[in-house]
Amino acid sequence: MIYINLPKIGEEEIQAVTKVMRSGMLTSGLGTGPVVTEFEKGFAKMASAKHAIAVNTGTAALHAAVMAVGAKHGDEVILPSFTFVATAEAVALTGAKPVFADIDPKTFNLAPSAVEKALTKRTKTILPVDLYGFSAEMKPLREIADKYGLGLVEDAAQAHGTTYMGKSAGAFADVACWSMYASKNIMTGEGGVMTTNNDQTAETIRMIRTHGEKAKYASLILGTNYRMSEMQAAIGNVQLERLNGFVSKRRQNAQQLTKLLEKNRELALPYEAKDRLHSWYLYTARLKDGTETQRNTLLQELKNKGIGAEAYYVNPVHQMPFYRENFGSAKLPETEKASKQVFSLPIHPGVTVDQINFIGETVQSLL
Repeated sequence: MIYINLPKIGEEEIQAVTKVMRSGMLTSGLGTGPVVTEFEKGFAKMASAKHAIAVNTGTAALHAAVMAVGAKHGDEVILPSFTFVATAEAVALTGAKPVFADIDPKTFNLAPSAVEKALTKRTKTILPVDLYGFSAEMKPLREIADKYGLGLVEDAAQAHGTTYMGKSAGAFADVACWSMYASKNIMTGEGGVMTTNNDQTAETIRMIRTHGEKAKYASLILGTNYRMSEMQAAIGNVQLERLNGFVSKRRQNAQQLTKLLEKNRELALPYEAKDRLHSWYLYTARLKDGTETQRNTLLQELKNKGIGAEAYYVNPVHQMPFYRENFGSAKLPETEKASKQVFSLPIHPGVTVDQINFIGETVQSLL
């Protein structure tokens, strides 16, 4: 099986973890162990950010960030429904209401025009997602946030290596949240990072991740235990050094796959612009006029031939029972249409040129 994503783990990662375990320093009460601190410095450099704060999951990063910009009970946060549920989960955990807005059908990302329509007096924050590793339209979203005095938190969970207007993903946000889950472009097994250029926001996030403390046993604000372990950070330090190579290989595979599929009139292939470079976390195409049944049949046939194709995301969050029952229904036609037509193909660094050719030829023959 050619898996949709597969972590690249070498002897360096194994030795880095072994070194930490032998040291006996596995974690730090305030989340500031030497290996975590080294990882944070490296990640901040990668993202061209002043601060990077490491936590134990990408979901923790989202929750802490939404808390840090002040979202609370009675507030509203505008976000896409076409995303992994953690984006909405982070909002709900603060007591704020997730307000789902529709996407741009070309990019699958939150549409700024839909955000403006969803604004109310209770809106506190905008939470776009860099879906599949392609940046949301951060400049117009920044302008909306500034105009109305709103927070802007970027879900960059899939965006390691993504650029927008010549800058790293996260550059236009108050806080950007990155996942280090095992399938991501770089990973720590489980893990997350927040990046920000705001000193006060960074200080607040550091307190949130460790029980609201700046010093041991002296909680100043409400917090939780979101610390990253030294072992996770040890893997991350090695992976950071490999990021450029990983993204380069993903790009090569994506370009080759596009060459094989671009003449097929039934498909809309991934969009990329000169001012927005893809990280190619996922290569996502759509059946332009296809039904959900046709898409699902294609996925099953691909799997039968050993290609681990998947559909992200078949259930938009606004249609999930918890969110529908607690936050009301929403009409999101572009989101709902995309959820029935998209499918993703393997292009991770472990996929060979021959396998890319096999994937492309198989898709063509099945269609």
